[in-house]
Amino acid sequence: MVVHILGKAIRGKYKVVYGLSATFYGLGLHTATKICSKLGFYPEMRMHQLSEQHLMSVTKELSDMTIESKLLSQIRSNIQLKKKTGSYAGLRHAMGLPVRGQKTRTNAKTARKLNKLDRKM
Repeated sequence: MVVHILGKAIRGKYKVVYGLSATFYGLGLHTATKICSKLGFYPEMRMHQLSEQHLMSVTKELSDMTIESKLLSQIRSNIQLKKKTGSYAGLRHAMGLPVRGQKTRTNAKTARKLNKLDRKM
């Protein structure tokens, strides 16, 4: 059984917390647990056990949050602003090097992959 929330399919056997956090970018376990407690249902429930009212309330909560493409565009604009202002972090992003003080002698391969011009996740 599959449950659809905001156009995304979540398998029915997943627990609500894990289903939400694994499906939506920018939503972790802590935030998913907060959503469950705010809406008043047990976070260890399975996705297929949610009623239509629960699904509608989860959809409403998620639509009010900054997740998915809105969050990605916000991250991209923040990186562009850093590059434009010429800050140290912006220069490191532009050169494709680690931004947060990691060493570059051996372990900068991941940063070179992630700090390319069009950052995709």
